Amino acid sequence: MSGESSRDQEFSEFVRARRSRLVGAAYLLCGDRYAAEDLVQTALTKLYAAWPRIHRQGAEDAYLRKILVRTSIDAGRRAWRRELTSDQLPDESVPGPDLDGRDELVRALAALGPRQRRIVVLRYWLDLSIDEVAADLRVSTGTVKSQSARALDNLRARLTASRTDALIQEQP
Repeated sequence: MSGESSRDQEFSEFVRARRSRLVGAAYLLCGDRYAAEDLVQTALTKLYAAWPRIHRQGAEDAYLRKILVRTSIDAGRRAWRRELTSDQLPDESVPGPDLDGRDELVRALAALGPRQRRIVVLRYWLDLSIDEVAADLRVSTGTVKSQSARALDNLRARLTASRTDALIQEQP
């Protein structure tokens, strides 16, 4: 088997094993199904370009996470991402990826600020250590700890308020 074919096969196997989890993480980072797919595609393209070096080092997952987070940050800074292209909603809504009925949690997560959302996704969705999150986001471990605590407090408050509102609406 030639070197190029082996590279493609190794990369394809790597992607197959991680793609759905990556799309889920990207969706939680940006809150939009199509933007999540674009984010993952961009990250995988960048990973493929660096594959021989990264694969040799055994750092594929860490490199891919960094690309995913940094590409998400870059996309959020672009002016066109903040523009509203229409004042009317489409006739049909397009659902995001199936997250096992966690719509309420996804809405609460989307209400967090970008930094807190990134930290929660990396720390609890991708199950990274505090040190790994700090390294990926280029912040101190203290920032990860404090932002995690604030984010979890915000999520608890939003989810509790949401459940309370639902109970009130059910009352006759």
